[in-house]
This record gives sequence, structure tokens and C-alpha cells, in this order.
Amino acid sequence: MTLICRYATKKELKEAIGKPLRYTETSVFGPEYRDNGTFPVCNRPHITGHGRKEFFATVTMEDGLIRSVK
Repeated sequence: MTLICRYATKKELKEAIGKPLRYTETSVFGPEYRDNGTFPVCNRPHITGHGRKEFFATVTMEDGLIRSVK
């Protein structure tokens, strides 16, 4: 499971701590997003049109808000 997040850079994603995650579901087997928990995300510019480089991160969510990004 890896959600595609809609941020041009990892720095931009980190600046969104405390806000809801902007993402695109990628699974055909059901929702991957969780309001609480830790999961991987990535930016895929050829899919999202955001930024020019791919990046991967681990996001921790708490009550529907980004708690941390690693």
C-alpha cells in the first residue's frame, strides 16, 4: 500500500503537518487511507502533475490530520 500524495516536494508535505492529507487512492481493493495510523506515501509527477521529482515518505495521521512526516 502506498498512497499517492498531492504535494510537489517532501518539504511541502512537511509544511502541511496539522492539516488533512491531500492524496489519491491507488488500490482497486478498497480504501487505503486511514484517519489514524502510519503508512507510506509518494509523489508520482507523471500521474499527479505536481512537481518534477518522485519522493517517498512515511506519514503518521492522527484524527484525520498529518501528525508527522519522515
